[in-house]
Amino acid sequence: MAYQVLYRKYRPQTFSDVVGQPQVTKTLQNELQAGRISHAYLFTGSRGTGKTSCARILAKAVNCLGLNEGDPCLECEMCKGIENGAIMDVVEIDAASNNGVDSIRSLIEEASFTPSKAKYRVYIIDEVHMLSDSAFNALLKTLEEPPEHVVFILGTTEVHRLLPTILSRCQRFDFKRITPLEIADRLKYICSKENVEIEDDAALLIAAIADGGMRDALSILDQCIGRGHKVTSDVVRDTAGIVGRDHLFGLVECIKTKNSAKALDIINELYSNSKDMMKLCSEVSDHLRKLMLIKTMKKPEKLFTVPQDEMEKLTASALSMGLAEILNAMEVMRDSLDKMRFANQRIELEMAFVKLCTPEMDTSPEALLRRIEALEKNKVVVTEIKEAVKTPEKEASREEIKESAPEIAVGTENAEAAPLAPSMSDKEKRIMERAVPFSDWPEVLNKIKEYSRATASAFTNSAAYISGEYMLIEGSDLAFELLRKGSNKDKVREAIFSVTGRNYRLGPYKNVKTEAKAEEDPIDMLVKRAKDAGIPVNEN
Repeated sequence: MAYQVLYRKYRPQTFSDVVGQPQVTKTLQNELQAGRISHAYLFTGSRGTGKTSCARILAKAVNCLGLNEGDPCLECEMCKGIENGAIMDVVEIDAASNNGVDSIRSLIEEASFTPSKAKYRVYIIDEVHMLSDSAFNALLKTLEEPPEHVVFILGTTEVHRLLPTILSRCQRFDFKRITPLEIADRLKYICSKENVEIEDDAALLIAAIADGGMRDALSILDQCIGRGHKVTSDVVRDTAGIVGRDHLFGLVECIKTKNSAKALDIINELYSNSKDMMKLCSEVSDHLRKLMLIKTMKKPEKLFTVPQDEMEKLTASALSMGLAEILNAMEVMRDSLDKMRFANQRIELEMAFVKLCTPEMDTSPEALLRRIEALEKNKVVVTEIKEAVKTPEKEASREEIKESAPEIAVGTENAEAAPLAPSMSDKEKRIMERAVPFSDWPEVLNKIKEYSRATASAFTNSAAYISGEYMLIEGSDLAFELLRKGSNKDKVREAIFSVTGRNYRLGPYKNVKTEAKAEEDPIDMLVKRAKDAGIPVNEN
């Protein structure tokens, strides 16, 4: 006997076998049990979600002689005859190849005759949106008032293309995308029947690639089984032609570290292995989407399913990048994907990564607005930045930082704050002079707000600076008072880590220029001014 592909071999035969569509199957079972059979049904949804399978099950159920709780019995003469094609009262029509008005007129004429054996003459019209306007108009009257012995079941993936007059005459059922976990469970069940070993990660990966379609998942599984009777993640990647997750993490790391050379090396390696550049661009976009969801949601796992170890790596990667950087990368990938359709795909992808790894080359209005916004948030004067670039100073060593900038004493509730001494030491001054503004401090405050709005409000109009391993905070006395509580201190540290991916020691920021002015004696200043003006001064 000829080999039968998996999606045909394991096609559901009853509503109870259909995976992931309870909103459809339960309703149809209840209606069949109550004898409430409509004259026209419309099944709509993305490909591979069970529309045609449910249409065939419904065709058997309305004619079944021994209906079992809304499911066809599969044992009676009607069920067996419809399954093997012996009963001609169930007709399947592909509207893509029979979309003319003549085909529909022939169907209408045939529908006027009573069934030869079955109770109902059932017409399953697949991809009904492909019918021409004249064919739709010819079908309208029959759909509105069909003969009592006729049932129409229309299937489509593009319901928006149907005329409102068609929609109003049908009982509509929307098929949802099947969840990755449901697809993975079904794949493991089928593998157990086929004596094939499949890893959990491999089943989840197939489910992710299938994007909610069971038929696509079974087609990929069929190809994987052709390679051997053990299906692993590597086998799935090779079969589907997708890159390994290590490559995706590597490319995102290049964006974060601004390493364009390494990114081009990875792209060249994948290109040499015949990986499709458009698919790679799409996979990078999907990877960045996961990072975006992790940055913006408390429970992002409900929107995508990955193994636990990969989820931990994604979380660490997301926490080490700013949300604006992730969104910008997604936009660049989207634009690159659009351009790939009309240009050299490899060159477009390489250009995209060079642009992402060299942000100063991005002169788009959006990029300029991001830079201006960052400057305004942190109250940084452009001229001061230029001066800092012209005269860079040596970064302080960890030993100097530890000696000169003690951490805020907020370990216990009764601990007292440890402010800086009225006059700073030379080492301490150097640490403060080397402190640079921390541009993502507003994002840290948003994270703190999720924990406590009161704590976040205490840091209103505050700013933060980075000096080596220290995060120096410039804020009100109330803010430091709240930080005396150990729980608040830990939450602030967690918020900083979630944005930067680094553990900083906390310390107070003190303006060196202001301190220097405060240390000068007012009388000495008057004497100095008098001497500069040539006025005789008796210093005694």
